[in-house]
Amino acid sequence: MCTVEKRGNIFILTLTSNENENDEHRLNPTLITSLRSVIADLKSQSLASPDTSYALITTATGKFFSNGFDLQWALSTGKPSFVSRLHFMVESFQPLVADFLSLPMPTIAAINGHASAAGFALALSHDYMLMRKDRGVLYMSEVNIGLTLPEYFNVLFREKLGWKARREILLNGRKLKGEEGVKLGVLDEVLESTEELIQRSLKLGEELVKKNWNGEVYAEIRKGLYPELCRELGSSRKPVVRPRL
Repeated sequence: MCTVEKRGNIFILTLTSNENENDEHRLNPTLITSLRSVIADLKSQSLASPDTSYALITTATGKFFSNGFDLQWALSTGKPSFVSRLHFMVESFQPLVADFLSLPMPTIAAINGHASAAGFALALSHDYMLMRKDRGVLYMSEVNIGLTLPEYFNVLFREKLGWKARREILLNGRKLKGEEGVKLGVLDEVLESTEELIQRSLKLGEELVKKNWNGEVYAEIRKGLYPELCRELGSSRKPVVRPRL
């Protein structure tokens, strides 16, 4: 479901395919639990070494970064339980967004392919978003399929993106390719291939690690940038002093 590789002080979290390379990496309870376990472990490692700076890159195998919640899982016990199982995934995903918000290191989403619905929200939970130019779109399908957004999704998009980007993505259901995402301020960069995407993400991670920031300080400053999101997710804030003078 996911693997973690460590290169120096950079962690690479990869959503992996089980049976075929076209796995959509849909966010079902198993994958969400696995991701939360990984993030908790990385947080523990960072807090155990307060004088060491780390960074995280999240990417995936195949054609998808993540195609959102696993609707087949929600339907697997029949249509009568679909809504309750969908709500369960929505509720399970919320603390994962909170985990990324409080992770004591810079985070980079290396978007190798399609990132849709909750998969888009997963990418947006990172500090930086880089994407392939020739593959994949960013897409929020809810307006087209007849679903409203969970409130924490609304707040995530509201605090992370400008009004024009929100209008195009959420009200127009526009599928953004890489260069369009950069123009709307959603993406930081687009790269030609997966190899270039990973290499650029690693270079950015190395640049951030070299700054030797304290992880706790970084996480609390990040939370301070998104106060409404913190409140919606139930993430507490605290003052942290780690002087380097």
